[in-house]
Amino acid sequence: MAKGQIKQKQATINKSQFESLCEIQCTKEEICAVLDVSEKTLNSWCNSTYGENFSLVFGKKRNGGRSSLRRTQWKLAEKNPTMAIWLGKQYLDQRDEPVNENDNSINDVKELLVTIKEVASGEDRDKQETSWIY
Repeated sequence: MAKGQIKQKQATINKSQFESLCEIQCTKEEICAVLDVSEKTLNSWCNSTYGENFSLVFGKKRNGGRSSLRRTQWKLAEKNPTMAIWLGKQYLDQRDEPVNENDNSINDVKELLVTIKEVASGEDRDKQETSWIY
């Protein structure tokens, strides 16, 4: 080392801990805070350890967390109908069909009109008050 140069302390990063933080999809800032390193140090460590920058390493390592979460969701769906319904909507294209409440009321109105016509046609029109028919 040349005179006047300050030797920088090598950061010690636990590879297993780093990968676990990636799997639970911590942000870069959160990972740096937990590992007590700067972003620059984390990037350098990723390059020397994996031969790739942080973004590429993170993209690969977080997939382990995704598969773990998916496994947990599938297990939960066996006992939890809400989760089963949600997974069905996500992966099986299942949808809730909205109940059209207007269908019943339209049928009720149609039946009422038929009844009114039947009553009106069977009665003596001279005696019938027609003020309610518009």
